[in-house]
Amino acid sequence: MSAEGPAADGWAPKVDRLAKPAAPDEATNINVGGRRVAGPMQGFGKLWKKTYRVTIGDTIEPAEVVAIWRRDFGSFWPEGNRFYGPITGLEPGEVALLNLSMPGGMELSTGVLVLYADDEGFTLMTPEGHQFAGWITFSAFAREAGTTAQVEVLMRSSDPIYEIGMTFGGHRIEDEFWEATLTNLARSLGVTEPDVESQTECMDKRRQWKRVGNVRHNAAVRSGVYRVRRIGRRH
Repeated sequence: MSAEGPAADGWAPKVDRLAKPAAPDEATNINVGGRRVAGPMQGFGKLWKKTYRVTIGDTIEPAEVVAIWRRDFGSFWPEGNRFYGPITGLEPGEVALLNLSMPGGMELSTGVLVLYADDEGFTLMTPEGHQFAGWITFSAFAREAGTTAQVEVLMRSSDPIYEIGMTFGGHRIEDEFWEATLTNLARSLGVTEPDVESQTECMDKRRQWKRVGNVRHNAAVRSGVYRVRRIGRRH
């Protein structure tokens, strides 16, 4: 990571380009090193805000939920998806590698930057080439029903290829991913029948055609090419 200045008040240092994160041998480690981070303003597709919540109950404080979530983050993901976080944990400025299961048996290699983290929550930011450009914020807070865990996503698909994919099933897959994650988190904390609430709102129906060139960074395409080449070398 190329950065300037120390992290302050939970925020990551200023990032120019992401360094290639360390990863175990079984991980596919491409599409992260050298990439810039990309927020919703750098995306192509419609702007969406998605919120997912699950009630944990009154037996655990919000700060404890956040601490567990940060510590064991990848363990709550749906089966077939891998999160290779830094050994230092989800601290501001750290970069993590993701190997995501895609339709058709494909695997997408990408990553995230820990943009912000404190006792109340943490935010991940996507790099160029990810399925979407945006922020994902994880938090926990008190409600009348008890401590509630929440995932909030603000996103635009990164390029026209991803926009087509999101339109034809991608949004459903995204919803199922985070609903399953919250279900796994709640069960690990003693909730026998988690009930995940979800809400989706289109904040801007316009597509940013000036960002059509983002397709050159498409991590799905690059991951597919990488896999074909790897299979070719074996033969």
